[in-house]
Order: sequence, then C-alpha cells, then structure tokens
Amino acid sequence: MTETGNDPIWEELRREARLEADREPLLASFMHGAIIHHATLEHALAGHLACKLGSAGPLQPTLLMDLFREVFESDPTIREAIRADLKAVKERDPACRGYSIPFLYFKGFQALQSYRVSNWLWQVGRVALALALQGRISEVFAVDIHPAARIGKGILLDHATSIVIGETAVVKDNVSMLHEVTLGGTGKETGDRHPKVGEGVLIGAGAKILGNIRIGDGSKIGAGSVVVDDIPPHSTAVGVPARVVGRSAVDQPALEMDQRIQAPGMDR
Repeated sequence: MTETGNDPIWEELRREARLEADREPLLASFMHGAIIHHATLEHALAGHLACKLGSAGPLQPTLLMDLFREVFESDPTIREAIRADLKAVKERDPACRGYSIPFLYFKGFQALQSYRVSNWLWQVGRVALALALQGRISEVFAVDIHPAARIGKGILLDHATSIVIGETAVVKDNVSMLHEVTLGGTGKETGDRHPKVGEGVLIGAGAKILGNIRIGDGSKIGAGSVVVDDIPPHSTAVGVPARVVGRSAVDQPALEMDQRIQAPGMDR
C-alpha cells in the first residue's frame, strides 16, 4: 500500500475531510469513519464501498471490505487507476470541489472502483463472485459494467445513471462519458461484439454505441447519438444513425468536456 506521506492525493483528501468535519458537526463522525481515521486511501475506499454495497445476502459488508482490501493490495495498477480517476473527476467536473466529494458521494467514481474489483476477480477465475458483485453494483449505483470489460484509467463517469458497458467492450485511458451511455451489442451474436473506445474520447449523455466498432482516439460523440459504424480518430459524430460532421478541435475532448456541436468542420 502507498504510505500516507508519499501520497499527495490521499493527504489532500484527508485535509478536505478534516475541514468538512469542522464546518459541519453533523458530518464529523461520518468524515472520521469514512476517511480520517484510515491510514491509506485504499483502506478508506474499501471500507466506504463495503458500506455502500454490503447486503444481508452473500456480500456482507465485513466480507466485502476484506475482499476490496485484498484486491487493492494485490494490484498496483488498480491503485494507480483509483488516483487517476479521482483526478479526472476533480479536473473535469465543474460540480466537483476537491477529492472528497467524488470519493464520498459520486456514484460514477464509486461504481468504477467497484468494477475494478469485479474485473480483478474475473481475471483470476473467480467468475461467480465477479458476477455477484456486478449485480450488486448495478442495484446500488444503477451502473452495469460487465466484469470482463477492459477499462483504462483517468475515466470520468459523469452522473453515471444507466451507463451500460458490455462484456467485450474496451475503454482506453482518459475517456469521459455521461449518464445513459451504452456500449452494447447489436443482437444475439456472441464473441467479440462490443465497442472499442479510444483514448481521450468524450461520449455525450444518452449516446448508444453498438457492435464491435471502433471510436477513434480524440473523438466526440454527441448526446443522444446512435453509433453503429467506426468513427475515425479526432472526429465529431452526431445523429441517428451517427455521422461525422467535423473534426475535434482539441486532441482529447474528454479533458475539455465541451459538448457543444458546431457547424461541420467548425467544432470548437
């Protein structure tokens, strides 16, 4: 685990929690239990997610907390992704003022970190537990990500409600997507059947990207679009079915979060 003194994001998160505990006495106990008394970000996150996802069924809170800690301690790439995702929310979401807000309250961040545990379980062959956790994540956060999907780091799931990501989907680093996005199949076909989303892509609210197609690096998909064909890198696509209407004005639209669609060739 990362030592507290060598982890600036964790130090800032704890500082924010202490300030909030001082400002709002009714939340002081919560802030201490969720963040302040923990030694590392991973331990705090394991406890917080276990409280959110724990149930009276097989996924009891104490068992989930131990599981999440086991996974975080086993995989340094997950620990790196947690911090990259926190930074992504803080830097891209204008409603976010600090690290503690997404950590404590944003279900997009929480669902994504929970998925990372289910993905780890899937990869090591603990398929039944991975699927049980997927179901619970969907119930609690209204975000349904198959544990076999491959998702990079620096990801923002903004608002997140009703996001669906299928089994063979791939999402590369630094992607932003809003609520009701679907990365799905086109029917009953089996095998590799879900989208491959490139780095830095911005996907607007309600967009449906269907089939084993590629969304090129640095592209922008307009809200409500239905995409069933490949989209070239650094393109802007809108409509039903979606068509390319211009080029992205920046290299990675996901970082800018500018969802406006200008005249063809003038997306800026």
